[in-house]
Amino acid sequence: MIPAVLIAGTHSGVGKTTVVLGLMAALRRRSLTVQPFKVGPDFIDPSHHTAICGRTSRNLDIFMMGVDGVRRSFNRGVAGADVAVVEGVMGLFDGLDASEEASTAQLAKALDIPVLLVINVHGMSRSAGAMEMGYANFDPGVRLVGTILNHVGSDRHLSILRESLKLPIFGALPRSPQVELKSRHLGLQMGFEMEHDLEALASLVEAHVDIESILDLTYEPCCATEAEEAGDAKVRIGVAMDEAFCFYYEENFAELKRRGADLIYFSPMRDELPDVDGLYIGGGYPELYAAQLESGKARMQIKKTSQDGMPIYGECGGLMYLGQDLVSEDSTHRMVGALPATTVMTKKLQALGYVKACVVKPNPIVALGKAIRGHEFHYSRMECEDDAEFAYRLSRGRGIQDGWDGLVEYNTLGGYLHTHFYTYAVDRFIDSCGAYSRR
Repeated sequence: MIPAVLIAGTHSGVGKTTVVLGLMAALRRRSLTVQPFKVGPDFIDPSHHTAICGRTSRNLDIFMMGVDGVRRSFNRGVAGADVAVVEGVMGLFDGLDASEEASTAQLAKALDIPVLLVINVHGMSRSAGAMEMGYANFDPGVRLVGTILNHVGSDRHLSILRESLKLPIFGALPRSPQVELKSRHLGLQMGFEMEHDLEALASLVEAHVDIESILDLTYEPCCATEAEEAGDAKVRIGVAMDEAFCFYYEENFAELKRRGADLIYFSPMRDELPDVDGLYIGGGYPELYAAQLESGKARMQIKKTSQDGMPIYGECGGLMYLGQDLVSEDSTHRMVGALPATTVMTKKLQALGYVKACVVKPNPIVALGKAIRGHEFHYSRMECEDDAEFAYRLSRGRGIQDGWDGLVEYNTLGGYLHTHFYTYAVDRFIDSCGAYSRR
């Protein structure tokens, strides 16, 4: 059993992330070891969690990981921690289309974890009680234990709210413009770019949230969990990791290690390509660092190894980097040139949402015929050459072109699809890397 809480919101934009970051910072100030989690496929909020807590935040996404997968990940994650804090996604009950699938509520029920609901009470008094009652009664399976009120106007306002709400109020935060978070087109700035004042966030929560009562909320593991141990190293896989490529699920690294991969991290902007048997290039912001990527020594080295047949897997930003050119409004930069497509940046969001796909072409990463799930979110489009071939046929989502995703060339696979390795076994990737190393 461990102190644990899931912070949910009535809807997006109520200040849920501010509450979560402030709570994490306040708990860390007390010298507690905090294990952070994020509901859903987001990469950006977890980067802030990680920066504050000093422990890697883990995504909990039932759509991609399944119920057993999120339970396993949560139980592994809390090992050695004093307290767990989970940040929800969107509104508490918002899921895939009109269903509960992939919602914060579904995750809360899967873990049976206590939930605190953040309500933005600006311009509202007794109506907050009606809102609380609706959320509390909508699904009795969700263990909603109380609320945290945000944008409380005054002591008088809070007094009226206390008379109107039935559940315990664990916190009442006044409006505080100095701790509002900055954003960019994919959401908040990354954790390593944090400019907000953590001390101010921690002090705000310390002053207005009942942290002791939150620490009394507990989670009891609902299933046994095998140890998180790396297997005997069979292959070396290079992982692109820097400001341009920083969107990864922690469990993906753990899965690769468990299956026998020794992960070698490097920066395509600064480093030469390390001596490896395969490459994993995740998402991120290659458009912000296109000039550095173009001048990096690794670019042509990766092209050569791709042509030589090294297994290479790229997701979203990795896809863009593996293509021919990256074109923005005022510049064009050469990329690796391993895949027959050029990336064009757009001001308009091109795709956002969960993806379902079937593997229809042999590739070094995922077995033919395998059904996979993932998520896409990008402000770019790909202009593919006429002979481009795709590995994925999508039944849900947009992909690269007309419902196709996963460009394949040599032993290189790149797609807009971000997937979790609980969706499919990574043994094929490991085996492909092993076959390459034995050549």
